[in-house]
Amino acid sequence: MRRAFPDHPLRLDPNAVWTTETSVKAGRALDGVLEYLEDPTPGIEGMAAVAREVPMPLATNMCVVAFDELAPAVAADAVQVVLSDHHYWGGLRRSKLLSGICDTFGMGLSMHSNSHLGISLAAMTHLAAATPNLTYACDTHWPWKTEDVIVDGALTFTDGSVPVPTAPGLGVELDPDALARLHEQYVHCGQRNRDDTGYMRRFDPTFQADLARW
Repeated sequence: MRRAFPDHPLRLDPNAVWTTETSVKAGRALDGVLEYLEDPTPGIEGMAAVAREVPMPLATNMCVVAFDELAPAVAADAVQVVLSDHHYWGGLRRSKLLSGICDTFGMGLSMHSNSHLGISLAAMTHLAAATPNLTYACDTHWPWKTEDVIVDGALTFTDGSVPVPTAPGLGVELDPDALARLHEQYVHCGQRNRDDTGYMRRFDPTFQADLARW
């Protein structure tokens, strides 16, 4: 990846499935390659142990996802970059509060993204524009989607960036027909709860969703 994209920042996210030993080994091997290593191992204690031994910052959207987890993470120097998410941190104003705390303690700040649609990306874009201490580019999975619930055109990527929408509100317009179509799909799909373990057992019947597996 580094050879293919020499001028682009690279990140690695093992989703906390590595042991501390594996995390340290990989982190040292990737010195000078990654701008940060995201959630290599579970928990604040594990992340702190890795942070003491690797050269790059550690980022998280797994072991620090609430305000009461910030103090122990700061005390242990377990996390150097917090990946905020307005869905989990209590909305836009609470996410702004988080940015102020990160600024106070000299912690890096970016934004986590999972599979979201245009309304969520619009909110994220406005929040990013109003957060001066975003020290790393934000994540988004939005370009991978095949359908959306907003009218096309309000959100576009230019050189990896999304201009802030200028229309009223979040700057996007709901597409009622698309929303109805996706709602109907949800009603009939039969899937209500995320079940990664069940999905993986279709391929490996012995699969267990254990953290720090390697």
